[in-house]
Amino acid sequence: MGLPQEKARYTYADYLTWDDDVRYELIDGVPYMMASPSQQHQEILMAFSMLFGNFLKGKPCKGFFAPFDVRLFPQNNNADTTIVQPDFLVVCDRSKLDGKSCNGAPDYVLEILSPSSSRRDRIQKKAQYGWAGVKEYWIIDPDDRMLEKHVLENGKYTNEWFDASAPVPVSVFPGFEIDLSLVFGEEETNA
Repeated sequence: MGLPQEKARYTYADYLTWDDDVRYELIDGVPYMMASPSQQHQEILMAFSMLFGNFLKGKPCKGFFAPFDVRLFPQNNNADTTIVQPDFLVVCDRSKLDGKSCNGAPDYVLEILSPSSSRRDRIQKKAQYGWAGVKEYWIIDPDDRMLEKHVLENGKYTNEWFDASAPVPVSVFPGFEIDLSLVFGEEETNA
């Protein structure tokens, strides 16, 4: 079942009735259909998942990749209006996990840009993540082979940009670094 009727603002209760075969995010009550990820997107996500999976082994924090619902501002009556599906996230407070979703801010979120999501990831979702209290938010631009790192300090994100020339420290996990050359892989050359 698609969107049942045109509404000014949708809630999580509405979201739960939509077709499971179509992925949506809900930001401030506005639904956004999500396109299927590209091969490059999936390769980057797989690399991140493996690196984080190895690091998190034996630790209390858990990593998840999309599709996995995150209710940034959960309400008991399912009236919340912001539900996102980050490409990758880490949750350290397991009481936020209910078997179906994360209820509250994850500790770490990664989004991989695509042409259809770039503006939303950089503006709307970044604001939502900050308001919800996501401690660290990374945005990967696969085309430019760059990473935007946003760390929450005193309620605002500080910003840094990285390329694959040096490892990137994961601030919420001291001592853990991501080698972006492993994430991006070798650049394809035209033969």
